[in-house]
Amino acid sequence: MYPCILLSMDLSLIKQLREETGASIMACQRALQKARGDLGKAKLYLKEDAASIVQKTSDRPTAQGIVASYVHATKRVASLVELHCETDFVANTQEFQKLAAELALHVAGMNPESVKDLLGQPYVRDTSLSVSDLIAKTIAGVKENITVGRFIRYEI
Repeated sequence: MYPCILLSMDLSLIKQLREETGASIMACQRALQKARGDLGKAKLYLKEDAASIVQKTSDRPTAQGIVASYVHATKRVASLVELHCETDFVANTQEFQKLAAELALHVAGMNPESVKDLLGQPYVRDTSLSVSDLIAKTIAGVKENITVGRFIRYEI
């Protein structure tokens, strides 16, 4: 009944966009169709979609979540991060848990003063992103609000 839309789009472009952005296959396909195959424009469309999702979810309460830890290889620096989301289902996803681990690593390495300071810092693994951009990217993926509750860093 429905024609296969994927066949009309170059699958290698969809794959490349997905690998570069982490967006779903369907989101990549829609963005490439809107951009008429232009990879750069498709990335902008995906970024706009992500911003829209972040804005829509920002008022939702975040009563679930996890605590993630990081201990540096020298065992002289460690951190704990409390990361909140809307549901326990999302809290148990690999994507959310990876974000929590990345934030714990970032806190250990960059020593932010407060949550506001943390959110404004350039992300330690990719300085072209801020920590808030990293969180927004995950929000777009899981379609739920995510907030940083609190964190602590220990150093000997």
